[in-house]
Amino acid sequence: MKTKGSVKNKVNIVTLGCSKNLVDSEVIYTQLKGNGLNVTHESKKDDANIVIINTCGFIDNAKQESIDTILRYADAKDAGVVDKVYVTGCLSHRYKDELEVEIPTVDAWFGTNELPRLLKTLKADYKQELVGERLLTTPAHYAYMKISEGCDRPCSFCAIPLMRGKHFSKPIEQLVLEAKNLVKKGTKELILLAQDLTYYGLDLYKKRELANLLDQLSDVEGLDWIRLQYAYPSGFPLEVLEVMKNRSNICKYLDMPLQHGSTEMLKIMRRGITREKTEDLIKTIRDTVPDIALRTTLITGHPGETEEHFEEMYRFVEETRFERLGVFQYSHEENTHAYSMPDDVPAEVKQERNDLIMELQQGISQELNQEKIGKTFKVLFDRKEGGHFIGRTEFDSPEVDNEVLVPASQYVRMGDFANIRITDATEFDLYGEVI
Repeated sequence: MKTKGSVKNKVNIVTLGCSKNLVDSEVIYTQLKGNGLNVTHESKKDDANIVIINTCGFIDNAKQESIDTILRYADAKDAGVVDKVYVTGCLSHRYKDELEVEIPTVDAWFGTNELPRLLKTLKADYKQELVGERLLTTPAHYAYMKISEGCDRPCSFCAIPLMRGKHFSKPIEQLVLEAKNLVKKGTKELILLAQDLTYYGLDLYKKRELANLLDQLSDVEGLDWIRLQYAYPSGFPLEVLEVMKNRSNICKYLDMPLQHGSTEMLKIMRRGITREKTEDLIKTIRDTVPDIALRTTLITGHPGETEEHFEEMYRFVEETRFERLGVFQYSHEENTHAYSMPDDVPAEVKQERNDLIMELQQGISQELNQEKIGKTFKVLFDRKEGGHFIGRTEFDSPEVDNEVLVPASQYVRMGDFANIRITDATEFDLYGEVI
């Protein structure tokens, strides 16, 4: 880090946690820039005298990373390297009172819905004319877009409603405007985010309107891919599948966190669905949109999960053969419904079950990828790394899914599409050549 005084009035925004947090940081970034401030995001130089840390408070590991980051910058302030440290986001929203006492070096703490107060603290105005405008921290060719905030679901393990509040949807016209603005700046892929995409519109329009939103977004000229992340299975609006099938620029990709494969555990988790209904939904999705890539996440070690429950989930994964899958170990979160239950699955058992599911998925992914050898896919290229250009098919979201590697000797342009024939495959990567 440079010494205090080397650069004045420069703000560095540090983002932790999920892509929804990244969108929030981009909004802060846009507002501060619009007020004429010198702002960076995730600066590698450590030359800013003001730091804003956008925290995650979702599970233990994420909370620890947030606290470690806050402490690092608090130490930097004590050492005279930075002048001001501000903390916002989920961890700050949830634990503000305790953190103020434990880390007094931090200048101010802000909740998830306190952007105007954060701006005022930095002597900046909340500019209404910048709503719908966003400076991206991702490569220009893809952008995340939150279509709603908060959640009304009662899931036993989840603290998101405590940090993000009740569900509220953004109006369709506002989202279409935001999409058009992003396309003007070079965005080709739009990744729709929400705590629950399928709930979209219920508060504003008194009915689920995700299909209508998709229809209108897919009309935006220049938008090549629209991707759906975080769709809740219970009450899934089936008309979305028809739009996905009929609109070529909506990716055949759906991220639908299921959390478990045992009806008994789904009831304990308060998910509002059974394994049988889940299997029926998956069949309907795959029948309606052939070749769709289904991504899901599961939890191991939730209170009450027995070996029999886990074996049922294991068989569910084995039989369903998800194209993409991730696993979380249960985290005992204060003020959630599950917190009233004993955290009765030992940490080593949670880890063991986690590893068994991931080992199973690794084999499934390997087999599915091997089937792609010899086939040609449209690939969007994100970056160059070492001796390869690295991109993704429509079946893969940034950061979390498979990637396509093409030798750097075969030139492709970053942010552009190219047709790639797959020549080899591993568990989580495809190798190919430009055709």
